[in-house]
Amino acid sequence: MRYYPVFLDIAGKPVIVIGGGNIAHQKVVGLLKVDAEVTVVSPELNPDMSSLAKVGSFRHISRDYEAGDLEGYVLAFVATDDRSVNATVAAEGKERRVWVNAVDDPPYCDFIMPGIAQQGDLIVAVSTSGTSPAMARKMREEIEAFLTEDWALMLELAAEVRAELRSKGTLVDSDLWNKALDADLRKLLADGKRPEAKERLLRSLSQPVRTG
Repeated sequence: MRYYPVFLDIAGKPVIVIGGGNIAHQKVVGLLKVDAEVTVVSPELNPDMSSLAKVGSFRHISRDYEAGDLEGYVLAFVATDDRSVNATVAAEGKERRVWVNAVDDPPYCDFIMPGIAQQGDLIVAVSTSGTSPAMARKMREEIEAFLTEDWALMLELAAEVRAELRSKGTLVDSDLWNKALDADLRKLLADGKRPEAKERLLRSLSQPVRTG
């Protein structure tokens, strides 16, 4: 395994995106969703990016990338379709210890972006280690079809019950949690029977773990 999977908390952290087209827009939207402080360097912005800039969603530097632009940032995304820019930004990133992602150009990436399937706070990330974006997309679509809303509802309920139990000083073994979060619980939630589901979950978590 070449890449170390990780989810980053970058809320409030400075991130730079170099480019103003469709791919850059996708990166910016994702970064804004997690409350990163985004700066975009590009002489032009596509209509979607321009709309975001007009409402102050990010800081826009209206010019091409220049040496020194990575100063002060924790992450950099390059989306220009120009490998010479990718190489230059990657080199500066190494000098300044800024992690760089050059879109679809793994040799100039310190990290790569996975395919994401999401329902609420339940997120599944898929990667082919940069070898096949098409395969990553295929797997993401398969997971999206599997990851129906009832999984997100079960996560919400589990988080609520866990917080309640912890507030009472009650810790539940992970094996018991694993057994309790079953298909029957998910069906109750899918059928809109949340009170019954919560009662069932609490009852299941009160049982001793059986081994052997």
